[in-house]
Amino acid sequence: MRRPRTAGSLRAVRVATHLGGKAIDAQKGIYQFKITLKGIEPPIWRRIAVPASYSFWDLHVAIQDAMGWLDCHLHMFRLGGAGSGERAEIGIPDPDGDDLSPCLAGWEVPLAAYLKQVGDRMIYEYDFGDGWEHEVTLEAIGERAPRKRYPICLGGERACPPEDCGGTHGYEELLAALADPAHPERDELLEWLGGEFDAEAFDPAEVEFDDPRSRWEIAFGDADD
Repeated sequence: MRRPRTAGSLRAVRVATHLGGKAIDAQKGIYQFKITLKGIEPPIWRRIAVPASYSFWDLHVAIQDAMGWLDCHLHMFRLGGAGSGERAEIGIPDPDGDDLSPCLAGWEVPLAAYLKQVGDRMIYEYDFGDGWEHEVTLEAIGERAPRKRYPICLGGERACPPEDCGGTHGYEELLAALADPAHPERDELLEWLGGEFDAEAFDPAEVEFDDPRSRWEIAFGDADD
């Protein structure tokens, strides 16, 4: 199997984005995103700023870390359609997939290839079984602040649901069971969770971002050439 190019191979790609008509070098710029988990109220959301030089793989890793997911399932970005721009699916290609609508390799596609202006939106789906869909909105394009390290989490609310809890419906059932001391499965669920679960807890200062190239090596580093 051909080994995919690493996310790091995109660092030499220099693309320019624009802010108020001013060209910004992707190596010096940032994209600010708001990520909102769909189908849950009150909303679970995060606001992050990432280097404009990032690939879609890099953004995937940043979303995982900011949300609190464990990156143990497949993912895909879905862009465009219905008159909202160029349609694309970007994630981890399936070697047995349909060539008529191929999934592009996220590590090979810079963000700036599809995200052109403030207000651009896309769907980020994680775990095709549970079907967690996130609306990702490009809120701002700007220049990096001096002496600030990116990516950075700028804000957010509420805890990330536990992995493998059954999607939005399963999560609602989980919260209802935890809130009911008399629920017959409450103790078993607490044991599965490893202790108490606070659905309202989130502190952006506690978010730690992994190196996307290291994450890529973990996922694909042992692939055969």
